[in-house]
Amino acid sequence: MHDYLGNIQLTGWLFQRCLAILYLVAFLGARDQFTALLGERGLLPVPAFTMQTKFLRNPSIFCFFYSDRIFNIVAWIGIVVSFLIAIGVTEHLHWSVSIILWLCLWSLYLSIVNVGQQFYAFGWESMLLEAGFFCAFLGPAFMATPVIPFLLLRWMFFRVELGSGLIKLRHDKCWRDLTCLYYHYETQPIPNPLSWSFHHLPKSVHRFGVLFSHFVQIAMPWALFAPQPYASFAGAIIISQQLILILSGNYSWLNWITVCLGITAFNDAMIRPLLPFISFHQAISYPVFYSGAMYFMLGVALILSIQPTLNLFSRNQLMNYSYNPLHVINTYGAFGSMSRERYEVVLEATQAETIGAHTEWREYQFKGKPGDINRLPPQVAPYHLRLDWMMWFIPFSVVGVRGNKILSLGYDLWFLNLIDKLLQADQNTLKLFRLNPLPNGRPTFVRARYYHYQYTSPMERKETGAFWQRSLVGEYLPPVKLGDLEATIVRALV
Repeated sequence: MHDYLGNIQLTGWLFQRCLAILYLVAFLGARDQFTALLGERGLLPVPAFTMQTKFLRNPSIFCFFYSDRIFNIVAWIGIVVSFLIAIGVTEHLHWSVSIILWLCLWSLYLSIVNVGQQFYAFGWESMLLEAGFFCAFLGPAFMATPVIPFLLLRWMFFRVELGSGLIKLRHDKCWRDLTCLYYHYETQPIPNPLSWSFHHLPKSVHRFGVLFSHFVQIAMPWALFAPQPYASFAGAIIISQQLILILSGNYSWLNWITVCLGITAFNDAMIRPLLPFISFHQAISYPVFYSGAMYFMLGVALILSIQPTLNLFSRNQLMNYSYNPLHVINTYGAFGSMSRERYEVVLEATQAETIGAHTEWREYQFKGKPGDINRLPPQVAPYHLRLDWMMWFIPFSVVGVRGNKILSLGYDLWFLNLIDKLLQADQNTLKLFRLNPLPNGRPTFVRARYYHYQYTSPMERKETGAFWQRSLVGEYLPPVKLGDLEATIVRALV
């Protein structure tokens, strides 16, 4: 097996360093946002969730007890441990310590994800967990890199790419007629500084981009299990596509962790020219019992792979689904359906005591998602702005317009709690925004308006400097006062 892979000591070292950085980003994001979103006074409080679930269904240390203070301790442990691994401290410790620290990272982040509800229901959370679990068993670089966890990470890379490719072909017609990129750069969750420019590329380039995506995600994954240098060639092609996606939009760490997994397609002979300054002594072998444990892990992984494999070839393919609460051996996919137009829910507040035609309303500005039409879309990935992403999903529940009233399937609980927090001028919640329009007091009313957003043309941008143009469609949530939220919502839904 080692002859098939070649030497992978440097490759394993590089993979671990890159993955540790992504864990560091994930824990930093949790430290910044979790208590506002899911804390004791959050939008979806963890204590209320854990009262309705069981540990075996959602394994988490927070199932036993939760407080914001305990969460902050967990987040800081994750930050410190991932940082120590990233800078190579574990290379100077016993091999068992390296495994324990990685499993610590995995279990702590698993505890966060399993109580994170809608705010942590993203495919890249499971990707980080699955990759972290198998990465733990690679061990430090002074030990011979075990083949089994390395191949299981490559198997994960295969499922990520092929799953993403098949979900596209099966779901949305625009992936089959090569037109999806006509809309994607404009309608993606959080555009970045280059998204406007990508959107205005010639349509022939967009069609080629879709065709290239199909080639990369449908054909190239099969070559990952070919001998070298073919596996490395496939990995390089897949990574190149991911780098283009990184340049064109903000997708949290989805593309970055895929690039990280791409490292497993290489061996040391392929990577050495890129890292000539990294050298290791002769690798030490693991004890015999450890090799036996790896074979046991392989057997369990093969059993757990049955459902994800069947899912790949199913007409009703699931996208980003975990078949077990440990988030190990999952099914993946991205952008199976493509939005053709962009709609945004814009939150506004006023301190006026009564509402009339001349009431002054001011907008809450989000950190990432479009709001101010003149603002250059920011670069935030691999950082994940969770509230911004959840706001992007809201328009998918809109079913029509009646007059100036938006008809939807209902308001999500987290959204209603968000409005309530804004009416209270809750400082923890306001930290999730880039701009609080009323910094000197709390609002008397908050409302949500529904806008249609489009990129400006090159001529319009040259004349106005604006990146977006928008038009009001209607009222998503009518003006509501503190204490009257429930009654207002009932009237709005009638």
